[in-house]
Amino acid sequence: MPAFVPRYATAFLEVVTAANLDTAAIDRQFTDFLGTWNGSAELRTFFENPAIAAVQKVAILDKLNARLGLQKELRNLIAVLIDNDRIAHVAEVAASYRQLLQQQMGIKPAEILTARALSAEEQAQLVAEVSKLAGAKIDASFKLDPRMIGGAVVRIGSTVYDGSVRGRLERLKEVLASGQ
Repeated sequence: MPAFVPRYATAFLEVVTAANLDTAAIDRQFTDFLGTWNGSAELRTFFENPAIAAVQKVAILDKLNARLGLQKELRNLIAVLIDNDRIAHVAEVAASYRQLLQQQMGIKPAEILTARALSAEEQAQLVAEVSKLAGAKIDASFKLDPRMIGGAVVRIGSTVYDGSVRGRLERLKEVLASGQ
């Protein structure tokens, strides 16, 4: 990630916080813009072309914004990225902003690996338990690991909680090998 990405994300978070904007609405609008951005190679090529003046690019942004309905602060962020020839990194700025927002809100991202797909109720129960364990709100992403026998492995930052059957067997093996 380029060094400038966190600076743009931090500045945007400060604007959102100072203006007391609805962060959920901003997130949806960012998602809408990124969906349009990722869905159109022609749009990306146009915005990333250094031969096209920034004024023309911002005019296209404003036409696009008529359909997307972005908050003026988000539109301004994108326009600044265009003016400074940084628009190619808009997805990275969005990801960095979202990460900073979660930190500000005390939410920790967690990756939960399971051997099988969990129902919505099972996921909610597991997230509640992991939240207690971590002492924070959790933004969980669930992934399947067919190599697992059963249980779950939870990663929160650099901390790993191994509740898998394989992990339990390994710990039992260590205890038996040490003779305790």
